[in-house]
Amino acid sequence: ANNGGSPEGVTAMVREVAASADPATRTFQVKLALPADLNVPLGATAYVRFAAKNTVAVPVVKVPTSALLKEGDGTAVWVFDPATSTVNTRTVQVLTADGNEVAIRAGLQPGDEVVAAGVHVLSPGQKVTRFAAAATQ
Repeated sequence: ANNGGSPEGVTAMVREVAASADPATRTFQVKLALPADLNVPLGATAYVRFAAKNTVAVPVVKVPTSALLKEGDGTAVWVFDPATSTVNTRTVQVLTADGNEVAIRAGLQPGDEVVAAGVHVLSPGQKVTRFAAAATQ
């Protein structure tokens, strides 16, 4: 047990990691589960060193939440094919969702072009025009 001193060498388990960084600080909020007998005041901050054991980084592709659609029992997105200017659905696996952004763990590759608006009015093989944002000066 800790009697109000500075605990050193305490082992904690990661409970939750924010899906995206805070835009102002560019840091990720991480919540840890501490031992029950550790006397730490609510809301206390700490310096933490992570020691990953038996973990594998999962590559993700982030897309807007608006790109997701329900397909059967799963989740899908519309992927744009620049060679034919058509769209088709692709089943994806969502890892985490945070506000307006979703981390996709499987089903997309970096560079895939995903439809972010109007996903419920498209049909497979439909020809579409890519939206190009106006250049700002």
